[in-house]
Amino acid sequence: MHCFTHLKRDAKNGGAPHKPILLLSIISLFQKGIFTDNQINILPELVASFKSNWSKLVVTNHHPIFAMPFYHMNSEPFWKLIANVGCEKWIESKSSMRSLGNLTTAIKFALIDAELAQLLLQPESRDILKISILDKYFPETKSNFGNNGNDDLPNISILNEPSEEYKRKIIELKNQVDENAFQEEVFIRSGLFKREIPKIYNNTCAITGLRIDAITNVSMVDACHIVPFSEGYDDTLTNGIALCPNLHRAFDRGLISISDDYRVIINKNFVEKTSIYNISQFAGNKITLPENSNFHPALENLYQHRKRFNF
Repeated sequence: MHCFTHLKRDAKNGGAPHKPILLLSIISLFQKGIFTDNQINILPELVASFKSNWSKLVVTNHHPIFAMPFYHMNSEPFWKLIANVGCEKWIESKSSMRSLGNLTTAIKFALIDAELAQLLLQPESRDILKISILDKYFPETKSNFGNNGNDDLPNISILNEPSEEYKRKIIELKNQVDENAFQEEVFIRSGLFKREIPKIYNNTCAITGLRIDAITNVSMVDACHIVPFSEGYDDTLTNGIALCPNLHRAFDRGLISISDDYRVIINKNFVEKTSIYNISQFAGNKITLPENSNFHPALENLYQHRKRFNF
């Protein structure tokens, strides 16, 4: 508890709230069962929790940049950054770690002390740590926190908006906030898209029918954008399709596409050796669609995909 109430912070403007907000967010994810050991991954749920907690508790004019506390928490005795292979020297550059993109590229995850992880797995200990942080750093706004903390991701309804409206709002947001804030918003929405697309396809590949129910948190189905987000700024459900990883890659590279009657089209510009894994075996097959027709891939998006790869 002493470590949590004596965090190393910039003292300007009443003290930087970033580290306390991050710790409250980590506690929330332990409470939800998303974190279950001492490995703290950079998840969309964690970024969303950070932003939600910030909006409830912080009244100073600090900037809510998630990457900063995740990186600078390394100065605390209970936190250790684990770099991705080849990025060990990169994480020594503090200035490069201000953006979420650089952070996720350079850092694999953070490790907290095993003893601390055990405390965070216990409801009573979590409550004590949470109250200590709120009392120490947010005495005037702690009543805003609530009993359950925050939602882990935005509401699914944002992915049900008309594509043009969704795109308009994303572009408007991009023009209103700085690049760091925009990266974080895209990261959160992308997490929602990746979670919901497999769900509406019953965790089944739309082309092969592959489905594996695993007792661990392992998925064999990807959420695939029909029109890439970088081109269409579209994370709506009708711009997604659930595919197993090899067909996701084939779709993204234009080896396959989908017709207006939802049948698989094979690009004639590549040759594959005879194998039980041949992509061509799915030619003309109708894909499996979500039960709710409102979630079927938009024909305009499928047309754009075919046009892009000259089908």
